[in-house]
Amino acid sequence: MAGTVRCVLESLALKYRWVVERIEEVQGKRAGVIHIVGGGSRNRTLCRFTADATGRQVVAGPVEAAAAGNVVVQAMALGHVASLEEGRALVRRSFETAACEPSDGTAWDDAYARFLPLITSPETA
Repeated sequence: MAGTVRCVLESLALKYRWVVERIEEVQGKRAGVIHIVGGGSRNRTLCRFTADATGRQVVAGPVEAAAAGNVVVQAMALGHVASLEEGRALVRRSFETAACEPSDGTAWDDAYARFLPLITSPETA
């Protein structure tokens, strides 16, 4: 069972890397931080794996991101919050987050090289 859980978490971290790289290609710039919100932000192992696999800082939280976003949008509609930036600042002040810095990702680079053919092969498309 533990091996299956580790496989799932490593696969998620490697897929996050793949997605972040695609987003960076479109935007033409490197993402410095990855935010993991909702229930996944409670999983410290997932956050650690993601930081290491991507080589980027991971900010985990808030767990209540969907509800907080809903409240911010409603507050904006009612004129209580002036902008999305103000709403984001309000959420940052209201909820605890935890940062995870990447460590040496050499082993993750090797795993990513093995992972890429699995997600880009015609059988998985």
